Amino acid sequence: MTKTDAQPISRVQRILAYMVASAIGLSILAFLAVIIGTAAGMKGDSFSQGVWPTILVLPLFGLPLAIALFIALLAVNLVRRSREARSSR
Repeated sequence: MTKTDAQPISRVQRILAYMVASAIGLSILAFLAVIIGTAAGMKGDSFSQGVWPTILVLPLFGLPLAIALFIALLAVNLVRRSREARSSR
């Protein structure tokens, strides 16, 4: 009979997962805001005022950050699984 005693998810993994989800979620919301703003009749000059420059730049930084955090989450998960596999031998 095999042991299926999996360790609980660590705090680091949980934080990384929430950071990935929030970075992707904010980027998608920024995309939707730009789409809605364009559909509402905003032109190019209107996007350079107020909070719009931040909304336009957010996906440019948010999505690569989410990919980097996802790779870090995979690395942490792979290290945890390899430790579990070594300890179960």
